[in-house]
Amino acid sequence: MQVNRQRLLERFLQYVQIDTTANERSKEVPSTPGQLEMGKLLVAQLTEMGAQSVSQDQYGVVMATIPGNSDSPVVAFNSHVDTSPETTGKNVKPTVIEDFDGNDVQLGGDNTKIITAVDCPELLDAKGKTIITTDGTTLLGGDDKAGVAIIMELANVLLENPDTAHGPVRILFTCDEEIGRGVDHINIKNVNATVCYNFDGGGQNIVDNETFSADLATVTITGVNIHPSIAKGRMVNAIRAAARFLDGLPPELSPERTSAREGFLHPYQIDGGVDKVKISILLRDFSTPQLEQYAGLLHERATEVESEFPGCRIKVHIRNQYRNMADGLVHEPRAVDIALKAHQSLGRTCSLEAIRGGTDGSRLTELGLPTPNLSSGQHNIHSPLEWACLDEMIAACEVGLEIVQLWAKEPAQTP
Repeated sequence: MQVNRQRLLERFLQYVQIDTTANERSKEVPSTPGQLEMGKLLVAQLTEMGAQSVSQDQYGVVMATIPGNSDSPVVAFNSHVDTSPETTGKNVKPTVIEDFDGNDVQLGGDNTKIITAVDCPELLDAKGKTIITTDGTTLLGGDDKAGVAIIMELANVLLENPDTAHGPVRILFTCDEEIGRGVDHINIKNVNATVCYNFDGGGQNIVDNETFSADLATVTITGVNIHPSIAKGRMVNAIRAAARFLDGLPPELSPERTSAREGFLHPYQIDGGVDKVKISILLRDFSTPQLEQYAGLLHERATEVESEFPGCRIKVHIRNQYRNMADGLVHEPRAVDIALKAHQSLGRTCSLEAIRGGTDGSRLTELGLPTPNLSSGQHNIHSPLEWACLDEMIAACEVGLEIVQLWAKEPAQTP
């Protein structure tokens, strides 16, 4: 089986030019209309290539099936269509650089934006390959449209090679992963797979078998507003209380001072005025009990600030986001083992990694569908300096094709 390089590239370029930026403030599902637009395109393309049971539901979730020719477990592949709201995904102008020379890349739309090997060492590994960059004014959207393009090409290749032994393959494209809602409307019974692989990782030849566990804290600080001319002894400024609250968080637990397996508290959004302030704080750690300690720190800090600002009320609400996929992958060890064997069969050296983040795979695994994460050629994600490597995307597609053939040798089981 041969991956079609040009077809993969053309699809990727088409996908990144659709604005699918997620919007955390939106109450709609999905949070932005561009995600529905892209889903409709994927449905049309999957139908045209001959996939079966192709659908897009009211939540924007796209599913399809590539029929199998062996009595073996159902294997699913997943990627998300939305892109990060941290940098705009509107009017993306991708630039394709063939036979990349390995030097720093100055982006054409903003001469202050330069991708350097100093800040991104993997740029040197891309020498001689094809890379795709932004123009420096938007993100690229390789996270996770690289994964979407990989899965679409994988499906196309399987349909073009009906004699290749494999069981049923389920395609699953989700929305709003970047704002923690990617799996909110997924029914695992409808996916009906033994295992799933999420193409949403950096570089190549990496299998992520562990992720952060994650909670989201919303801190609401209520003060008392009154005209400043008569404020003495009466005003309680929620903005000042918020500043005191944040200043008292342990600086050693900030993301800018942690690495490897160290967790963090990350205030990333603040809104409000004198009468009320809301702060959004990410809680991240590989250990769920440690997350509970972080939550305890926030509650303690709230009590302290309330005592410093009489009349101020502080409410801390903690919401579960996802859990370390390692906790669930132990129940289906073949998920990771076969991914490793697929790399070995292709003569590649593969590494297992724990990532300081989460994916749809974290939630899918938590819900009972073991879903390790695979490389998809992404680099500098969530940034106008983002780029993707076509050769690494091709390599990822080859891994996916090898995975389904290896699973074809496994006995069928009821998921």
